[in-house]
Amino acid sequence: METKFSVANGRVLGARWCPSPNFNQRPQATAVSLLVIHNISLPPGQFGGGYVERFFQNQLPVDEHEFFAEIKDLQVSAHLFITRQGQVTQFVNLNDRAWHAGQSSFGGVPDCNDYSIGIELEGTDTLAYTDLQYAALTALTQAIQSAYPEIELSRITGHEHIAPIRKTDPGPAFEWDRYRSGLCDQE
Repeated sequence: METKFSVANGRVLGARWCPSPNFNQRPQATAVSLLVIHNISLPPGQFGGGYVERFFQNQLPVDEHEFFAEIKDLQVSAHLFITRQGQVTQFVNLNDRAWHAGQSSFGGVPDCNDYSIGIELEGTDTLAYTDLQYAALTALTQAIQSAYPEIELSRITGHEHIAPIRKTDPGPAFEWDRYRSGLCDQE
């Protein structure tokens, strides 16, 4: 069964809501015009367990894995997260500024958090993403593009492209052609 999403007032209908405190307002008169694809797994290379959700809520149990102690003081978030099973969780209203891109630039414009939406895929740079993730990501992207028409195909990018010295995700395992052709097939 194909998942359908829509966006109303920055909330994704069809996604589970799990609010993060890690956000702020976008600069005034800033249009949402960029979509950034990321990956995340906590602990690194492991899936499930709810650790990503807890991380984005500043509730990561530092005694459960040594890596968690290393990142315990980070305050980050993404707008959306897609599990290996294709389940979508929203952490930040799309109209607000999530803290996902860090020091970044797209087309010479710095501070991508100011004008972008961030989607995290549960995964790693080198492990293939699932069919369910691609299906959810495609449907989600289409809903986002309907609500934010400035996010054209040319304004969908990876974290590795906006912060190339610091980041490598979503990595070589992400099939950009597959994703983009799925978007074009639905037009």
